[in-house]
Amino acid sequence: MEMNRETLTEFLKSEFQQVADMFAIDDVEPRAVTVRLLHDERHLRPGGTVSGPAMFALADVSVYLAILSMIGPKALSVTTNCSIDFMRKPAAGVDLICQARILKLGRILAVGDCLLFSEGLDDPVARASLTYSIPPDPR
Repeated sequence: MEMNRETLTEFLKSEFQQVADMFAIDDVEPRAVTVRLLHDERHLRPGGTVSGPAMFALADVSVYLAILSMIGPKALSVTTNCSIDFMRKPAAGVDLICQARILKLGRILAVGDCLLFSEGLDDPVARASLTYSIPPDPR
């Protein structure tokens, strides 16, 4: 692994200051991370549930961090595809937790998937599959 919990957290703070305070990294393992979207009223939509864009952001950031944990701090890695299934209403008032894993890590593309859970509940609220483009090594 190229980056651990601490270095990923510092990377988010330095490169993505605008959203770094929204997330906390709980765990980093080879090819997998657990990340939480910290509860905040700004993530809610009418009806007392977490908004779809907030859930997408959690899935996107989680797979991004899982990839960076393996390849190092390549800020220009970008999402090229995302498919997300919203399966049940997330609970309001609690953190949303994402368990992300890398399914394929190539030189140019990485594919990951994740499950999102409301903290304290066993059943996932969403699942997502994402593909990332990795910038070529300049060497």
